[in-house]
Amino acid sequence: MSDDPFEPPIPTAAEQHAAEHHPADQHPAAEHGGRGRAHTAVRHGRQRRSGLRMVFPAIGGVLAMALVLTGGYAAWSYAQLDDSLTKVHVALPHASSSPGADADGEAQNILLVGDDHRPADATPQELADLGTQLDGGATNTDSMIVLHIPAGGGSATMISFPRDSWVQIPGHGTFKLNSAFSDGAANGGGDAGGMRLLIQTIENMSGLTIDHFVRVSLLGFYQLVKALGPVDVCLNEAVHDTNSNVDLPAGKSTLNASQALSFVRQRDGLPRGDLDREVRQQYFLSQEARKALSADTLLNPVKVSNLLHGVGDSIQIDDGLSIPSLVNTFRSIDLSAIRSTAIPTSGTPTIDGYSTVAVDFAAMPAFIQSIVGAPAAYTSAHAASPASVRVSVQNGGSTPGGATAASSALTAKGFVVGAPSDTTTTSATVIQYPKGQEAQAKAVAAVVPGATAVLSTTVSGVTLVLGTDGHTVATTAPSGTGTGAATGTGTGATTTNPKPAAPSKPAPASPSAKPVGNAYGDQGTCIN
Repeated sequence: MSDDPFEPPIPTAAEQHAAEHHPADQHPAAEHGGRGRAHTAVRHGRQRRSGLRMVFPAIGGVLAMALVLTGGYAAWSYAQLDDSLTKVHVALPHASSSPGADADGEAQNILLVGDDHRPADATPQELADLGTQLDGGATNTDSMIVLHIPAGGGSATMISFPRDSWVQIPGHGTFKLNSAFSDGAANGGGDAGGMRLLIQTIENMSGLTIDHFVRVSLLGFYQLVKALGPVDVCLNEAVHDTNSNVDLPAGKSTLNASQALSFVRQRDGLPRGDLDREVRQQYFLSQEARKALSADTLLNPVKVSNLLHGVGDSIQIDDGLSIPSLVNTFRSIDLSAIRSTAIPTSGTPTIDGYSTVAVDFAAMPAFIQSIVGAPAAYTSAHAASPASVRVSVQNGGSTPGGATAASSALTAKGFVVGAPSDTTTTSATVIQYPKGQEAQAKAVAAVVPGATAVLSTTVSGVTLVLGTDGHTVATTAPSGTGTGAATGTGTGATTTNPKPAAPSKPAPASPSAKPVGNAYGDQGTCIN
């Protein structure tokens, strides 16, 4: 007997009946070759910007939890699903091979990608249901979410990367993030080349290391929603958008698969356009995950079979990812409590005629650290004495002269301070430090409440960067100035200064005590 803990059991009569109605070998071959085989082919159709920007990237999580919680039946079914998925061999281009380069260590990061390419075997009826045609769609990846799963379990987080983010694409200059896949796939690169370049771009942006990926097509989204059945959503206000064909009232609505497509692709008419569409997608993923994990789904063998078989033909995963490993990963987290957030941005400028999203790269390290936690070297460091710390201040905030004022305050506290300067506007106040200067950074963090100390490869010494959040060096009133507690009343009141407080040790850095992002999985949650 195999030592595989997921070895398929002997199916019951009911299970055999379900399997006969959904045999794996009757599924058409996956888009670019046989099921379960690595490939590098890529579709080349007209890059029609149809507006159908679909995604269901949480499919890996939904399937994994379904397999865990349905017991023997799911264990028997997973082998068929694993065989039906298209597996792509990608040498994952980690940002650096040097020790400690991975910002989150042993945590898992799964890149979830959605695009509007159409599998070649889509039927005319399916294309009609999608409101599209068999033109190959586009290979631009219009939904990109990193699912971060902490080492040892805990609260998982979905991090959205806006498709219009204006970023450096290695070897291709600066352009929208959603073009990275197409650039890598061109000239014979295929799906493997496209995914590698997309992963490299996202790793360079975030400092995260991508461990696996899941890519789902437009049809895959539709098939999954159709297999799960109608899903409930709730809107704060009524919406009507002819471009996406959304027509929903305020409050609760029950959507079928076609309506779900319209719901997640709408951007026109939303207050923040594409950024609010990301909220739609995260909300829908959370609601659908909650539905997939309900007893109505998990205890229904036929529905589980429909779910598993309905998606395999339209899904790509890396060849290092398997359903059993995904099951083990998701056993340690609560999918219904997944948090949803997006990378920091600073506006939506038009560049060379393109509508773009400006990424706040200066705020990115602090944002990522709020999710993954501080490096162990920083957490374990003891703050150095101010006199041994040289620090410079840069003003990326909105207060003129902020760097000069902060430099003076640091000097008064005994720090050795360099010349102040201005820098690009950023939202978050951070303390950048090079490797080996954790103790010095911790000393500065102790006197700048609200700032986040972040490891940086671009600075040679500790640098305080002031942001628009308003955090700066704390000032303490001199002793005897009447800042203590007042006692008595009227003109006879006197002021008593409290005893000087003992110096406090900075608390070890850790993920934010307040969970990052929003939990859209709660039943009854409404959005725009």
